[in-house]
Amino acid sequence: MSPDQKKPLSNPADARRTQRVLLQIPILVRAQFAGDDPITEETTTLEVNAHGGLIALAMKVRPGQKLILKNWATAHEQECRVVHIRDKSIGKNEVGIAFPFALPKFWNVTFPPPDWEAFME
Repeated sequence: MSPDQKKPLSNPADARRTQRVLLQIPILVRAQFAGDDPITEETTTLEVNAHGGLIALAMKVRPGQKLILKNWATAHEQECRVVHIRDKSIGKNEVGIAFPFALPKFWNVTFPPPDWEAFME
């Protein structure tokens, strides 16, 4: 297969708009629940990309819910929404979040270029 030809994805859910980077970044998550005061939780990312990421979260959230993230390293805050939740029987749940548009600088990381492929033997 030539480098210009792309292998089809075995699972369309594996498609990403930007490369994922496995990285733990300390963040503060703030959520607002109807009629209640905002709840905050200090946690970390599990992986990040320019359009969002995957975070570890003990608080109970629902798909579509808006959250505010604060990146402790930069002190920047950004609104995002919950796109999926993977419940874990032990420890924090894995919560996929998406920004309203690409924000690669929010994580303070340089992402690999779109045509980058991991070396596999």
